[in-house]
Amino acid sequence: MSYAGEDAIVEGALSRRPGVLEVEANVVAQTATVVFDPGLTSVEDLQGWVVECGYHCAGQSVPGHVCDPYAQEGLPGPRDGAAVERAGKAHGDGDGGHAGMSMDAMARDMRNRFLVALTFAIPTVLWSMVGAQVLGTELATPFGMDRDVWLLVLSLPIVLYACSIFFVGAVAALRAHTLDMMVLVAVAIGTAWLYSFAATFFIEGDVFYEASAMLATFVLLGHWFEMRARRGTNDAIRELLDLAPPTAVVLREGEPVEVPTAEVVVGDLVLIRPGAKLPVDAVVEEGSSDVDESTVTGESLPVRKGVGDQLIGATINKNGTLRARATAVGADTALAQIVKLVQEAQNSKAPGQRLADRAAFWLVLVALVGGLVTFLVWYVIVGSDVERSLLFAITVVVITCPDALGLATPTAIMVGTGLGAKRGVLFKHAMGLEQAAKLDTVVFDKTGTLTRGEPEVVSIATADGSSEHDVLRLVAAVERESEHPLAEAVVRAAQARSLTLPVVASFEAVPGHGALAVVEGHRLAVGNARLLAREGISLGGLGPRAAELAGEGRTTVLVALDGAAVAVIAIADATRETSAEAVQALKDLGVRPVMISGDSKATAERIAAEVGIDEVFAEVLPGDKAAKIAELQAQGRKVAMVGDGVNDAPALAQADVGIAIGAGTDVAVETADVVLMRSDPFDVVIAITIGRGTVRKVRQNLWWAVGYNSLGLPIAAGVFAPLGFVLRPEIAAISMADSSIIVAVNAVMLKRLHIPRPRGRA
Repeated sequence: MSYAGEDAIVEGALSRRPGVLEVEANVVAQTATVVFDPGLTSVEDLQGWVVECGYHCAGQSVPGHVCDPYAQEGLPGPRDGAAVERAGKAHGDGDGGHAGMSMDAMARDMRNRFLVALTFAIPTVLWSMVGAQVLGTELATPFGMDRDVWLLVLSLPIVLYACSIFFVGAVAALRAHTLDMMVLVAVAIGTAWLYSFAATFFIEGDVFYEASAMLATFVLLGHWFEMRARRGTNDAIRELLDLAPPTAVVLREGEPVEVPTAEVVVGDLVLIRPGAKLPVDAVVEEGSSDVDESTVTGESLPVRKGVGDQLIGATINKNGTLRARATAVGADTALAQIVKLVQEAQNSKAPGQRLADRAAFWLVLVALVGGLVTFLVWYVIVGSDVERSLLFAITVVVITCPDALGLATPTAIMVGTGLGAKRGVLFKHAMGLEQAAKLDTVVFDKTGTLTRGEPEVVSIATADGSSEHDVLRLVAAVERESEHPLAEAVVRAAQARSLTLPVVASFEAVPGHGALAVVEGHRLAVGNARLLAREGISLGGLGPRAAELAGEGRTTVLVALDGAAVAVIAIADATRETSAEAVQALKDLGVRPVMISGDSKATAERIAAEVGIDEVFAEVLPGDKAAKIAELQAQGRKVAMVGDGVNDAPALAQADVGIAIGAGTDVAVETADVVLMRSDPFDVVIAITIGRGTVRKVRQNLWWAVGYNSLGLPIAAGVFAPLGFVLRPEIAAISMADSSIIVAVNAVMLKRLHIPRPRGRA
């Protein structure tokens, strides 16, 4: 689709067909998504209807599949359980000239049309009366031809080839019962040329072939520049597709064999050498290395990977050699899911865009009526000649083209969603992007969102004369024999300090209390207060510290050595490094942070105090979280819920914006509007910043488009003609094109949006 408004043709043609439930076409994304009842129609029917409009439809459909301009890459895949089918990808300019073309090819085609128009427009102007006035003399025509006939001959390549895109596009629009820019341009150029043709052979009057020639030339030039500007909006998908390496090294009978990535199947053992990209999702079976996942998740620091760890396709192996078993290939890889989500978001329409689409239709109608009224006023009331009245009318029609209005929203949405994808923030649809800009409250689930979601040793208080190092070493040896989550936290703490753990001579688990063991000849009791009471051991001086830690919401592990209490180990779900920064950044944006948790009030308030949150909902069951979100909404707040996308699904669905955090490779979180690839709460700040920046660009574009037409219309109609200021059609054409170019470039400038980042992130 080569111009704004062409999406309305596709939508109009398909929406009236039986079985079609929903249609969304996007001229910037070059896609059309159709939701239909497969019992009433088929993909072949849909393709046939698109072809009837003069377009080309490519791609295949499977249940829940979104066809797109990159379907040939084999990346997008099906979603299980879809009740409808989705099909799409309509592209072309109505005359088959752009059918199946990429945006680059379409821009080249538009350039060729412009060059042909320019080649013949220059001599048309030189041999016209305008040229005679500029040169001071009238040029002789070849072979003594009549000047008007010679101008007609020069204009034919422009009308028959260069402008065919406008005429056939106008017919397609009218057949789809809609009005768009092609109708306006076709009416303007066609009227000027047909009147000149009639004046050449049938009626008395001056011709203005030069006006139609220059009008066509400038419109084509504007569209060429506009397409070049719009190419930047598609960079996100293009860059994502370029991430996947074309080949992979697979071990076959122990020998490395290089094969195309498309031939890798689940279960293949893949060899990933240092510096190589991972071709598919896999799990490490041998080796260890640092892996740069920034290209997919946005995580700036390399992640250490070892045996059993998951690898994401298209990430980069930094140093060691890895052997990994392929777990997902083709459409099932994380990269493919990301591409699919970005495409769906870019093809979706925000409410503002739907309003702009309707406004564009009425603007075309205003332009046509305005042109007719302008002609009648100048010809009938003012008493001007036909040529002058017609030029004013054509200028009105040209300058009121709604191209800029149609591009205002989708160009910004394309850039905004791409900007998020590069930073691991995936907007699933345009609505989520628009709603993110309106948020004034963000509700964080505590566990796994603001905190790491696993217990950690946060402090060790020892009795006088006891060494923290020795206590941890002995207790970790005992806890290594246990499978309790708190025991695992103690073992991880010892491993983090590179402690060598002794052998446990005997071990006895005491259910509900802890464990008893003999280590290096010492009898240890490790557990809760009930265990020490059972053993007749007093906490002594450690009692107040244990009570203090418990009051702060910490879980305490008491340690006794040879019948005497020697330590209190505090375990808690520690906050993430960026949680406090994220909360402060939200406050700086004027957004109110709230925490919700099923934990006790003491524990929840402790975490909230650590990260700087003042409003806390504690002891809330998972099923009641949605009700809390509704309470905030009832207060007039625009609320986002940030959770893990599983237990928090009802709350995510209830919120104005549902944000799934820590999705990792599982990016298809159905109930979320936004998916954060990293387990980083600071990315909520990034999502809101991008949402606000995108909406700001949309508003700027809309104001520019509406304001431009509002100011240009009276000028084009000749209101200032008595003062000697007259706007000719060709100048109106380049002005109209400039408006569209400004809108596209302004949207691409969104890439320069200042996006905050936490300390330590590159």
